[in-house]
Amino acid sequence: MSETKILLSEKEMPTKWYNIQADMPNLPKPPLNPATKQPAGPGDLSPIFPMALILQEVSQERWIEIPEEVREIYKLWRPSPLCRARRLEKALDTPAKIYYKYEGVSPAGSHKLNTAVAQAYYNKEAGIKRLATETGAGQWGVALSQACNFFGLECTVYMVKVSYHQKPYRRSVMQIFGADCIASPSNLTNSGRQILEKDPESLGSLGIAISEAVEDAAGRDDTNYALGSVLNHVALHQSVLGLEAKEQLAKVDAYPDVVIACCGGGSNFAGIAFPFAHDKIVSGAKVRLVAVEPSSCPTLTRGHYAYDFGDVAGFTPLLWMYTLGKDFMPPGIHAGGLRYHGDSPLVSQIVHDGIAEARAYGQTAVFESAVLFAKSEGVVPAPESSHAIHHAVVEAIAAKEAGEARTILFNLSGHGLLDLPSYDAYLSGKLEDYPLPEENLKRALEQLPEV
Repeated sequence: MSETKILLSEKEMPTKWYNIQADMPNLPKPPLNPATKQPAGPGDLSPIFPMALILQEVSQERWIEIPEEVREIYKLWRPSPLCRARRLEKALDTPAKIYYKYEGVSPAGSHKLNTAVAQAYYNKEAGIKRLATETGAGQWGVALSQACNFFGLECTVYMVKVSYHQKPYRRSVMQIFGADCIASPSNLTNSGRQILEKDPESLGSLGIAISEAVEDAAGRDDTNYALGSVLNHVALHQSVLGLEAKEQLAKVDAYPDVVIACCGGGSNFAGIAFPFAHDKIVSGAKVRLVAVEPSSCPTLTRGHYAYDFGDVAGFTPLLWMYTLGKDFMPPGIHAGGLRYHGDSPLVSQIVHDGIAEARAYGQTAVFESAVLFAKSEGVVPAPESSHAIHHAVVEAIAAKEAGEARTILFNLSGHGLLDLPSYDAYLSGKLEDYPLPEENLKRALEQLPEV
């Protein structure tokens, strides 16, 4: 087998998802009902989620069976390839071996379809006719529109306004699959109207779009809400990434010294890193796990570890996570999928416990590494995934300086072929960094709810 591209057969595809809750030394504090501040139970979540997903959210079983109907759709692109970036290694003149798991081969062009298919399946089984959701850069909106199409569900997507204009072709893909794509904040919900009254030129945020989608879902009996990141069941579904990567590396007798992924809400990082976190927790493996975020939205590196709402309007349960405050408004960076004020409670917990670590970078350095990767490997990466590429470059250079043979694995979670306006901005010198001022952070954190 060529070590340049390591493939698995359909028969080697995972039949079960891995649930890190079975192995974590400390579980996050439970989500709280926003009104009572008491632990949220199934009754608090059932108006917008099917019971199957609620049970996965709280499950501590290590392995959860992937339904056959889901696996059949997974076969459209899974198992995805694991590639060795030999030309990037040569360009960096590094002794490190660099591998990347390439999720851009999915019909959606990103890893998001792994959970979109599962969520659409469970909602269909529960008799739901329509799903409402939010999307940042559009990868999740595209994935859910496709998954809803596979299962005959209607789909409405509230897309963060800055990305709605920056990423017009992702809107087109959603519409091809029959979804309604709405710029958020919108005039269609009370949440959106309130934001527009305060700031008619609002760029929007994932927190605002979540409020609109939850409000939409809660207002119709035939509609549920679907979330593409943050929640435990999303991390569970994404574990196919790391499970496949472990099998692929084993075929060439390799194991990573460091596993890297970008991190906004956490699904990308959780998917590739949690199966290796199992090795670290259970077997004492020496692998490092690195979540990479934008310096303009530094949730894990500068956020506060506390209870906070997942959305701006305060509809969601209070989640125990690293947060910049629900009212934090990130600048309009081109990695729209990483503009979220909070993070997955599971990811937050393993970072807090020192099982994983976090890094933050400005977008100009990230795009520089993205272009280097594209020139070397021939793949134009999504701006979000390029954060992982940049830290992989940092690790490879460090390996060169230390004279050590480091093995690096990162998740290339999506292609950037629909992000070319962002590359245009970089190539024309119009891309700017937006380091988060300390006073802005303090102001946002002052609004954290009292629990």
